[in-house]
Amino acid sequence: MRAGRHRPASILIEAGLALCTPVAVVLAFLPARLGLWTGRRLGDLAWLALPGRRAVTLDNLTRALGGERSTGEIGRLGRRCFEHLGMNLIEACVLLFRTPATLLARVDVAGLEHLRAAAAEGKGILVLSAHYGNWELLAASHALTEFPLSIVVRPLDDPLLDRVVKRLRARTGVELIGKRRGLRDIVEALRRGRMVGVLLDQNASRAEGVFVPFFGHPASTSRSLAVISLRTGAPVLPIFIRRQADGRHRIEIGPALPAPAAGDVVGYTASFNRAIEEATRRAPEQWFWIHRRWKTQPAGARPCASA
Repeated sequence: MRAGRHRPASILIEAGLALCTPVAVVLAFLPARLGLWTGRRLGDLAWLALPGRRAVTLDNLTRALGGERSTGEIGRLGRRCFEHLGMNLIEACVLLFRTPATLLARVDVAGLEHLRAAAAEGKGILVLSAHYGNWELLAASHALTEFPLSIVVRPLDDPLLDRVVKRLRARTGVELIGKRRGLRDIVEALRRGRMVGVLLDQNASRAEGVFVPFFGHPASTSRSLAVISLRTGAPVLPIFIRRQADGRHRIEIGPALPAPAAGDVVGYTASFNRAIEEATRRAPEQWFWIHRRWKTQPAGARPCASA
C-alpha cells in the first residue's frame, strides 16, 4: 500500500523488526496488555532518543492542529503518537512470529456491505488508506473479508529490512505489486476482482503529485490513485483501522467516493485527502506525524520548517 516515491519511513517498526530474533520472539509472546504497555514505553524512549523526529512531529502537529490545540496538547499528542508506533512495533512482532489469527481475533469490521456493493460492479476495488492505526494489521485483515488483497509497495532502502517486511506481509497472504511495474499489475489485479490497496498520505515529488489541501495546507499528493480509478472505472473505497481504548482494533469501510464526471484528477485527489483527514481527526495520535508530509511545496512558497 504505497504511493509516491518516498517510503513511509516507519522508523520505530523497522527498528524493532531489525532486533535479534530472540528479542522479537519474546516481544511477540508477551501477554496482550503487557505487550502494549511495553510498546508505549518503547515509544517514550524513542520520543527522548530521536529529537529530530520529535521536532518534525511537533512541527506537523502545530501546522495541522495548532489553531485548535494548545502547545501542551500538541506536545502530549506528539508523545502519544510515538507510543502508538511502539504498540505497532509489538504487534508487528506478533504478526511475524505468531499465527495472524492471534491479532485478527482483536479486529472488528464495519461496512462490509460497501465492499460487496463495490465488488458487484465487476471492476475490482481500489482501497484508499493511510499510515494510520496499525496499517500492517489492516492489510492482514483482508482475511476477515471474502476479497483478496494486493498492495503497491516500494522496496525499502535497507535490503535486510525489506526482506523482513516482505516476510511479514507474505505471512498474511497479501499479494505485493512492485511500484516500478505498478500500473500494469494493478490493472491486472483489478481484472481478477482483487482489492488493490494504496496508502496515499505520503509526500509526493513535484513530478508525481498534485497540490491539494490536507489540514488546510497544500500537500503534494500522488495522482496515481485518481488516474487509475478514472482509467479503469474501479471504485475507490476509504478504509481505515483505528486502535480502540480496550486494545482492540476497528476497521471502518466507507462507501465508494464519487468519481468526477469530467475526469477531474485534482478534485478527485482532494476528496481522498479529505477522507484521510476526517479519519485522522478521530484519533490524531494514530497518524504518522513523524513523516515530512509537507516537504514538497508549491513553487514560490516558503519552505516548511519540517522539510
